[in-house]
Amino acid sequence: MRSAEQIIKRPLLTEKGTFLKETGGRPDDELGDPDQLSAQLLFEVARDANKVEIRHAVEKLWNVTVVKVRTSVVRGKEKRMGRFVGRRPASKRALVTLAPGQKIEFFEGV
Repeated sequence: MRSAEQIIKRPLLTEKGTFLKETGGRPDDELGDPDQLSAQLLFEVARDANKVEIRHAVEKLWNVTVVKVRTSVVRGKEKRMGRFVGRRPASKRALVTLAPGQKIEFFEGV
């Protein structure tokens, strides 16, 4: 089994990821109590990692309880520089839902 550092490459700090972290994916009128909010976090993970490995890696690295993991494979885009054509690498993203009231301090203040 691989180490947690090999499975989780980096956090994805995007506008959508910040919205999911703050609201848990809920609309503004359904937010309710902030202590009962399930934060959702975005990570770039290894292409061959499965949901169980991602869950164990997040729980091991940050000592939190993971409720759900959703993954998606993002295909690399074709880019041109003049007449030369190249391709960006494909990646895999994981949307991790934490238990209500739990946070990862790494993401706070971002």
